[in-house]
Amino acid sequence: MIEILSPSEITRARATGALVGRILQTMRERTQVGTNLLEIDEWTKEMILEAGAKSCYVDYAPSFGDGPFGHWICTSVNDAVLHGMPRDQVLADGDLLTLDLAVILDGIASDAAISFVVGQERDPEDTALIETTRRALAAGIEAAGPDARLGDVSHAIGQVLSGAGYPINMDFGGHGIGTTMHQDPHVANDGRPGRGLRLRPGMLLALEPWIMVDTAELVTDPEDGWTLRSVTGARTAHTEHTIAITADGAEIMTLAPGAGS
Repeated sequence: MIEILSPSEITRARATGALVGRILQTMRERTQVGTNLLEIDEWTKEMILEAGAKSCYVDYAPSFGDGPFGHWICTSVNDAVLHGMPRDQVLADGDLLTLDLAVILDGIASDAAISFVVGQERDPEDTALIETTRRALAAGIEAAGPDARLGDVSHAIGQVLSGAGYPINMDFGGHGIGTTMHQDPHVANDGRPGRGLRLRPGMLLALEPWIMVDTAELVTDPEDGWTLRSVTGARTAHTEHTIAITADGAEIMTLAPGAGS
């Protein structure tokens, strides 16, 4: 299902997006060497409930996961890139962490992700990896707007990722979002311009470029049946915003208050 949100629903989407952005910013500020992933999950739970919002993850049980997710935020470390289930793991200096969060507030969902290095960033490849996903996301947002095609957005993202030399996995990507977290259309991280669905004002899309250093192949962690890791053990990064298609282009919903893109 593809939803076209009303102006009042878009207003509510801004509030949900701001909450997601604020929680992710707070988690980044609190996370340091020695932080346990379960602490991040608990802090996120507290902020979601305090805001009167609802988690999109706790009861989420899609076909690609092993039962309900059961946690409030995805915490993917180093070779983990998607659906990282929080576990009893203490973060070390130099760990590359991705936090991915989706909530529903006042009936509208929002979804975003950030990647950053915990403690001291020593490896230039980590910087390049994270910055490439950020640049790809910015390119996708720039390509989105009324009368653009979905393929234009995917192509813009893919040009940045492949141009930086990273393989692109086409199994998981962005998606429509609205009154529920995952909706049509699927937004691949590469595509052909001028093809696919024509974007319309009122659509919400979650764009999420993610990459692994030397592979496009994923493996599911057998311990939790959820966490997706690079098959080679390579480092990974993932950046995501929810955007609204407007008459003038695309509006980012999930910026933290006072933050830039």
